[in-house]
Parts: sequence; structure tokens; C-alpha cells
Amino acid sequence: MDCVIRPVRAGEWARVRELRLAALRDPLASIAFLETYEKAAAQPESFWVERTDRAAEGVGVRQFVAEAGDGRWVGSVSALVERAGSDEVFGGAPAVDQVHLVGVFVRPEARGTGVAQELFRAALQWSWALTEPRVERVRLYVHERNGRAQALYGKAGFVRSGQVVLMPGDASSKEYEMVVERATDSSGNAV
Repeated sequence: MDCVIRPVRAGEWARVRELRLAALRDPLASIAFLETYEKAAAQPESFWVERTDRAAEGVGVRQFVAEAGDGRWVGSVSALVERAGSDEVFGGAPAVDQVHLVGVFVRPEARGTGVAQELFRAALQWSWALTEPRVERVRLYVHERNGRAQALYGKAGFVRSGQVVLMPGDASSKEYEMVVERATDSSGNAV
């Protein structure tokens, strides 16, 4: 699918909201997202404006969208900077500065077209370009029963780290952390 992958812009809150609500209506939303449709739909306009404007600034968080030729948004991913030692991080305090990808979603009609891979490419490029902090890894979490997402993330270069967390609100289910480490050349220099 021919799409432009770009960061979300300030003022696009209504489009951010619409895409997020579409994601939360997906049949796998209950194992893919920690938020419910009902909770997101009840958020006031100010919530969406703040969320969108913060992502547009690109400081600490950046949201990328896939915009089809007709202007429709068909996918998104958000990248959150997590500082080493921070205790307010899902899965526990990270040992290194890292980026956490969340909100991965591609509309059904755009799945299998390479849109998700382009979204990951943009998020990874943004992550590796950060200088303060300089991140050493990019991670995400995937539900143990979401095989489709696990395969997608593997195709993008993510591998299981070995860290497993219990699903909030459902201690019988777990999520696997998958990571991409910063690449280095044969001399150990970052590339």
C-alpha cells in the first residue's frame, strides 16, 4: 500500500482519536492494548489535544502515522522514551535508556502490505537518532496469545529478551518483552 509515514502534527487530535478508537474496536484489542474502547471514548477533547500535541513535539514521545494517498490514516505506532532507572516504567526500571513502542495498529485493509514495517522503520530511526538520551534498545510487549503480532514484530527485527510480565488485571496471562538492540560495527561503535 502506498503510504506516507510521518510524525503526527499538532492539531490532529481528532484523527488521533479516531484511529485509536478504531484500534480499540479490533477483535484482538483486549490482548493488544491496556486501554478499553469505553475508557478512551469517554476522554474529553482536552485529553486528545494534549496527547497529540505532546507527540507532535517529539520530546520524550513521538507518534508516527501511515497516511494513505486519499489522506486516510491506516496505521500508527508511538515511541516513548524510558530513562535508565526510572521506576514508572511498565515491566520495571530499565538498566539503560530505551524506547518503548506502544499503540501498534494497522487497519485490516492495510495489513500485509508493508505498512507496519514502514512504521517500525520510522520509529526505530527516530529512536537511534536521539542524542539525549542516547537509547541502547527499543522494546515492546506482546501478549502470549497474539501470535500474529509476535510474527510481525519478529519480521521487524524484534526478538524475545526473556523478560515476561503478567498482564495487569489478569495474572493468568503474560506478555513477552521483545527488543531490538542498538547495532554496532566490528569495533563496537554504534551504527
